[in-house]
Amino acid sequence: MKAAISGIGTAFPAPLDQRSVWDQFFSSHHSASRSAPRIWRNAGVARRHAVVDPRVEDISTLSTGARMRRFVDEALPLGKEALSACLTDAGLAPGDVEMFAVVSCTGYASPGVDILLARDLAMPASVERLHVGHMGCYAALPALAAVADAAVARGKVGVLLCVELTSLHLQPATDDVDQIVAHAIFSDAAAAVAVHPSAPGLELVDLAAFTDSTVLEHMAWQVTDLGFRMNLSPRVSSVLGEHVERVTADLLGRHRLRIADVDHWAIHPGGPRIISTVAERLGLHDDDVAPSRQVLRDHGNCSSATVLIVLDQLARQRRPSPGDHIVGMAFGPGLTLYLALLRVR
Repeated sequence: MKAAISGIGTAFPAPLDQRSVWDQFFSSHHSASRSAPRIWRNAGVARRHAVVDPRVEDISTLSTGARMRRFVDEALPLGKEALSACLTDAGLAPGDVEMFAVVSCTGYASPGVDILLARDLAMPASVERLHVGHMGCYAALPALAAVADAAVARGKVGVLLCVELTSLHLQPATDDVDQIVAHAIFSDAAAAVAVHPSAPGLELVDLAAFTDSTVLEHMAWQVTDLGFRMNLSPRVSSVLGEHVERVTADLLGRHRLRIADVDHWAIHPGGPRIISTVAERLGLHDDDVAPSRQVLRDHGNCSSATVLIVLDQLARQRRPSPGDHIVGMAFGPGLTLYLALLRVR
């Protein structure tokens, strides 16, 4: 028996036009950098979403404690919206949820948003909860594995929510390239999936993970007194390029599949260069990575929620047929690569 994703829901805060937010805030915020205009032009983003619009409210000097309190206030309504859409899509009620996992690397509280959302949505008091924190952009996939394992081993109906509010981590004015890139591509969103032990949907066939710990410094998400600070080396795409073909082939080979046998790809759009590198190394066509580029263009990089948003867009726009194989792929600190093999049933 394999668990399956039986419903998906997404939610986004107010949109930010990329050109406008550059002209009206970030052009002066990064005025000390000659490369900032080029980085923003080449980010591949036309629109993002943010619970904090820096043109209205500059929180770059706000303490981490204040940002965490704001996280709870903003994450609850956004999480409720994504969860409600997901449950409706799966034909479930909150009372049906037996396992509830929440992923975030952008905010923390205790009692956490998992407890608060379970309470507000009237999930059972007996619901099992799991919080996955600070793993970064790939965290949706190991969390999905945990929820799927509970479905297979113990018959639990589960829901996974990723809620990421990167706009809460605006950093002080700087010419640091890592911060310019982060400010140019990261966005806010919530995405939820329902995982059922027997319902139709996207069956989770297998997962694979690979961490290249020799390049730990290439990507990091550091807690500071002024929020969380991103370290993002321009070498990330080249390191991923060294490993992605082998890891993908190994995962598919366990099921007698080849890269050419995969019908659809849900690749985390960490940035335009990452999408291009993965496509080149795997021999994918432009159409294969079009959903990833579209999500980057329309929503930005929403950290852990992004791969689920790509999967949702792919499912709704392309309507995969029974038997089709889908590979979900995401990357993050470590440097870590995670893959999920899904099959439509």
